[in-house]
Amino acid sequence: MKEWPMNEILGLDDLEALACDVLRRAGASEMAAASVARSTRAAERDGIRSHGLMYIPIYAEHLRCGKVDGQAVPQVTAPRPGAVRVDAGAGFAHPAIDAGFDRLIGAARSQGIAAMTIFNSYNCGVLGHHAERIAEAGLLGLCFTNAPASIAPWGGRTPVIGTNPFALGVPDGAGGAKMVIDQSASAIAKSEIMLRAREGRSIDAGWAFDETGAPTTDAGAALKGSMAPAGGYKGFGAGLMVEIFAACLAGATLGKDAAPFSGPLGGPPRTGQCFIAVETDALSGGQFGARLTDLAEAIAAQEGARLPGARRADARARIEADGVAVPQDLLERIINS
Repeated sequence: MKEWPMNEILGLDDLEALACDVLRRAGASEMAAASVARSTRAAERDGIRSHGLMYIPIYAEHLRCGKVDGQAVPQVTAPRPGAVRVDAGAGFAHPAIDAGFDRLIGAARSQGIAAMTIFNSYNCGVLGHHAERIAEAGLLGLCFTNAPASIAPWGGRTPVIGTNPFALGVPDGAGGAKMVIDQSASAIAKSEIMLRAREGRSIDAGWAFDETGAPTTDAGAALKGSMAPAGGYKGFGAGLMVEIFAACLAGATLGKDAAPFSGPLGGPPRTGQCFIAVETDALSGGQFGARLTDLAEAIAAQEGARLPGARRADARARIEADGVAVPQDLLERIINS
């Protein structure tokens, strides 16, 4: 293994190389390690710590215990002209998404709209990055991913669905994304609660319930109970929509039956994703760009308002210049994974 300096500031190239090196050593193929390392770099670049380097020791543990097959080769099929299906083979989601991505984009450009489903999959990192990637290809991207159950139905106590993010990437007509909406069915990402539990910090009121169904600010108790849906019953409804697209439509394992993304027990989660790509001119009669500009200007013109994704863009510029501050204990944990 390469000797890595114990610097607390890492450039993005070094950060990606470190992640790739650790994943390969833990049993990932070159293809899988490179794909996940790129996702890790993107998360840290955009200031999304909860989906960045802190996951590398977890990924390494899961490679070694068999929760993820690091040597899996995704299998891509196209049962219809506008339909792409990928079997991730109990491997990482990232290389499975990469395997079908070009076919999804080509089908959307040809048919006007196309969808790709992925099953036998795993955590796909920051969902908004996949939506942004579709937008950078000049298409409107709508993405869904399900997760092991952590949210109970409104009025219930037993988790049935996961935090189940959905994301929208909106093209700007110039090879970039005008805006990226990325949100989950929960009041906060579960990875944020995991991070606070690891650091011994409390969580905000309204984020979660303990095992008895009572609200809690204890991160450990929250991980044993259930996450609070964003917006009450409306948040549960949004999560249920994601479950239908990412699990039912994809033929993937339901969140209630999936092994957890954390810890070594339970085997592969075999969760799923669904990506929809739309050629905007085909459906808007060429009016999409003008309407989008009008809409975006109405938001940006208001003092204090920001387009969705603007905060990430600000972090991206700063971190690309300054590098990533990595706590010493995390760096040691990654290097020793």
